[in-house]
Amino acid sequence: MTADAPPIPHAPGRLPVVGHLLPMLRDRLEFIQRLRRHGDVVQIGFGPKPVFVVNSPELIWEILTAQHANFGKGRLFEKLRLFGGSPLPVTEGGPQHLQRRRLMQPAFHRERINSYIDRMITTAETTLQTWEHGARLDVQNEVQLMTQGVVLSALLSSDLDRTPAQAVMHGVDTLFQAAIRRAVTPVSGWEKLPLPGTRKVKAANTLLRKTVSDIVAAHRADPERPDDLVSLLLDARDEEGRPLDEEEILSEITGLLAAGTETSAVTMAWLFHELGRNPGIEEQLHQEVDTVLAGGRLTAEHLPQLVLTRRLVTETLRLHNPAWIVTRRANVPVRLGSAHLPAGADLVWSPYALHRDPELYPDPLRFDPDRWLPERPQPRRGAYIPFGAGNRMCIGDGFTWAETTVLTALIASRWTLRHAPGATVRPVPAITVHPSALHMIAETRGHAAAREAA
Repeated sequence: MTADAPPIPHAPGRLPVVGHLLPMLRDRLEFIQRLRRHGDVVQIGFGPKPVFVVNSPELIWEILTAQHANFGKGRLFEKLRLFGGSPLPVTEGGPQHLQRRRLMQPAFHRERINSYIDRMITTAETTLQTWEHGARLDVQNEVQLMTQGVVLSALLSSDLDRTPAQAVMHGVDTLFQAAIRRAVTPVSGWEKLPLPGTRKVKAANTLLRKTVSDIVAAHRADPERPDDLVSLLLDARDEEGRPLDEEEILSEITGLLAAGTETSAVTMAWLFHELGRNPGIEEQLHQEVDTVLAGGRLTAEHLPQLVLTRRLVTETLRLHNPAWIVTRRANVPVRLGSAHLPAGADLVWSPYALHRDPELYPDPLRFDPDRWLPERPQPRRGAYIPFGAGNRMCIGDGFTWAETTVLTALIASRWTLRHAPGATVRPVPAITVHPSALHMIAETRGHAAAREAA
């Protein structure tokens, strides 16, 4: 910080030694949202080192775009290396990131995504076939099985039966939970001790690596292996003609399987929670799906016509954005607005809090997909960033938009989901903001219509 720079304000409630650790542990979401009242950049502490929370959408946009080269990924992404290596979602910028992104980009081109639609539907139907009218469902678990299956099928040309798929899901959740715990704990080193939690993390990593290793081995053994992301990685060569080593390949696939499953599943869980609370909007969705599909099978050609379905996803990503915290670390001294930050400064911001700011969104806690109608005023630049921005924008954003739109329309064409009696749903900020428990009763569309008519 320069001598003439104004001091960066501290958030109120700071205690000696522990700083703001206690309010963060009590209620992460309430704490991170409350910080927006205290300026564009506000200083908090979780121990001796300060953390700078960026609240201004313009400054967040600047970090992601114009000044992206001045920042590394930060503490949370360091802890996500629990999945092994430095896969694309956590690797720092520079030539390695650019090379790896260019390598994987063909799997996420729009034309390739459209070619995945039929596999998305076929995979999701495997889960839907287990549903029964009147059954009580753990909705997040069910949609996570779908999204994990979609990544396996569409990008990795693989599949798992329900029991091993459930085990992989639990393994991913274990590693994500450990990463977020380690990211918000001010001390380090304890994670290397032979504690039960450490052993659990090691077992989860072993399971994931075995699953991914089997997928790679199957591709290597197939003389006519499919044209998918695994084959892209196997065929890749560096500037000197050398292939990726086994650890790099396994890390990329493991990271993709984890990241590509979580965000879509959480988004869909919140979407169906909101439909259950807003039957009028649900009815509009049913009308759109019935009109567009006209009793036929959903295809890529239908996606542009599912305009309400897309707005539902857009609004869910606003009101229930999965990312409650994103981290960066300054590589050099930087200036953000009037704030001067030293090299090594830790920064965070919250898409979840940003998207709920009443100064940016009228009536921000109301689920209103019509706020995204083209004739309505749209948020200013940087105020809506569900997948980030700039050269580090999520490579799978187009895949996620297509997947969530397709699966929402597919489920809505056949099922109505009602909240189970007495169910209470609250947000839980782990690696993503997921529902505490989302138990809903599945009703086939015909049965639901008959009940409502009666």
